[in-house]
Amino acid sequence: MFDWKRSCSYDEQQKRRFHTTARSRLKKLAAELALPQGSFDLRSNRAGIAVCGEITLHHDRAYIQVGQFGLSSGHGILIRTCKGRKDYTGGVNHFVALGMLDDIPALAAAVRAITGVARDASCSSERRAA
Repeated sequence: MFDWKRSCSYDEQQKRRFHTTARSRLKKLAAELALPQGSFDLRSNRAGIAVCGEITLHHDRAYIQVGQFGLSSGHGILIRTCKGRKDYTGGVNHFVALGMLDDIPALAAAVRAITGVARDASCSSERRAA
């Protein structure tokens, strides 16, 4: 298991591992949500030496950002709705624990509950099957 709570501040190796691992988990999240290729961007902002920076999965209807901005609370994944990939402010902010990156199905369920992403796709495939 990756130690999500180990600070990246002034620790270049930890920051590199944090960004690499978070990007990998967000790719798995996109697959779990069945997001079509090309419907999302995956960005990494390493920021300065004193901070972790952030890794963002920006879908047409969901904005998911991983960072160490809530270490004291254990939260570090921001999830909110958005209206396209040019919408950087989006809807209401929701935060979940960084540890959810170790349970992609649970994280996907949280993303679906907050944003509704992938519900339309599953509903339309159920209609086609009927």
